[in-house]
Amino acid sequence: MTLDQKIAALVCYGERTGLIPACERDYSVNQILALFGVADFAWPDAPAQPDWPLEKILEALLDEAAARGLLAENTTLWRDLFDTRLMNCITPRPAQVIDRFYTLYAQSPRQATDDFYRFCQDSDYIRRYRIQKDVRWQIDSAYGQIELSINLSKPEKDPKAIAAAAGGQSGYPRCQLCVENVGYAGRADHPGRSTHRVIPIRLLGEDWAFQYSPYVYYSEHCIVLNTRHVPMRIGRRTFEKLLDFVRQFPHYFLGSNADLPIVGGSILSHDHYQGGRHDFPMARAPVDFWRRIEGFEDVSLGVVRWPMTALRLRGHKIEPLADLAAYVLNRWRAYSDPAAEILAGTGDTPHNTITPIARKNGADYELDLVLRNNRTTAQYPLGIFHPHSEKHHIKKENIGLIEVMGLAVLPARLNQELRQLARALADGAPFDGPLLEKHAAWAEPMRQTCRGRTEAEIWQTLLLETGRVFVGVLEDAGVYKQTPAGKAGLERFLKTL
Repeated sequence: MTLDQKIAALVCYGERTGLIPACERDYSVNQILALFGVADFAWPDAPAQPDWPLEKILEALLDEAAARGLLAENTTLWRDLFDTRLMNCITPRPAQVIDRFYTLYAQSPRQATDDFYRFCQDSDYIRRYRIQKDVRWQIDSAYGQIELSINLSKPEKDPKAIAAAAGGQSGYPRCQLCVENVGYAGRADHPGRSTHRVIPIRLLGEDWAFQYSPYVYYSEHCIVLNTRHVPMRIGRRTFEKLLDFVRQFPHYFLGSNADLPIVGGSILSHDHYQGGRHDFPMARAPVDFWRRIEGFEDVSLGVVRWPMTALRLRGHKIEPLADLAAYVLNRWRAYSDPAAEILAGTGDTPHNTITPIARKNGADYELDLVLRNNRTTAQYPLGIFHPHSEKHHIKKENIGLIEVMGLAVLPARLNQELRQLARALADGAPFDGPLLEKHAAWAEPMRQTCRGRTEAEIWQTLLLETGRVFVGVLEDAGVYKQTPAGKAGLERFLKTL
């Protein structure tokens, strides 16, 4: 294949997906030629592989770039930086994307998001072929079905990127959420965002932006971010903004990570929310009982049967919901229950906050408030309500919004570790080496049940047992457990309302 044929294949892809109209064919070719430092081009009589999938087209062009010495190194990091610049040659400008979104929004919010989501995949901002590599499964639990994933689509940190970050970042963009990432070419310590596009929206009269996550942990995983680089803070306006968003996009949910370290599994330096069109396990969980709080009679408050302590507020109007949510938050921030290891603060350091999630449920608005506490002790230096040490071989990271709702996003290392573990169990081999030693205490009791089974069967057993560990992780993170003592403790807090 010649370079001309490879370029033609990419431009044909752009036309086929509607990224560019036919009248922009020559313009797109010339933009790609400039990236390769080439001045001549002849349109092939029959472009090689005109129906190639995008992954194959980009692979061929990236190999060409590497052969011509256009990459600092022929690694995933530098290939990703170059291919986003390639794709930008066939990606509409931001104003075109925004105009199309709001033209479709006038017909239907769902039609607008459907189209924008498809666009983000066609432009390769969301790399579909990598997302498909993620390992996903479900297990049944006492709390209903729990969802799990091993994330393989997010590239591992390149050693050079780590070194570059240690050497001091440029300060632009200020973080990976800031709107100045739109169209940013990237560098060794910052991902390329040449094809990144955002949609401006208004929440409570403020300028915010709507975009999709490039790693889509679930269906239509979106991010709604403040256009100003300001820190996260949960308060009444947070609840109003979440509800205002689902008013405008009633087919989506929107939630926020907590605003304190340990229980905030996110970038706390930039105010943002996460949402999308996904029916999470927590949203399907039953409510054990409903209450009415004096002074807030327009809103029902229920206790969700869930490993983490979740209160569900339901009502027809946004204002009364936000009023009650703010009331609960303020009471919780000041609440201490030493018998349950809960202290509102230590000195000037606060410990209590909330993870909120908003959605529409028919004609009603719902707002789930998950109680969080980030207190640490000598026994639990990473957090009392954090995955405990015996579960760190599976999950050590903070429990953020997505996992609060019942979808585990487990580290990529587990794919290799669990597969090696399945092989060792099938062969009756010891759990030696750095990858397996951490799992030994957990896996040893499985030897008897795995004897005589195939490696594939053992793999399924390991996925099931991993899911059970994750359920235990959620129970660790719950401030009040689903036990008599935990229910009594929650009742003590509810009485303060």
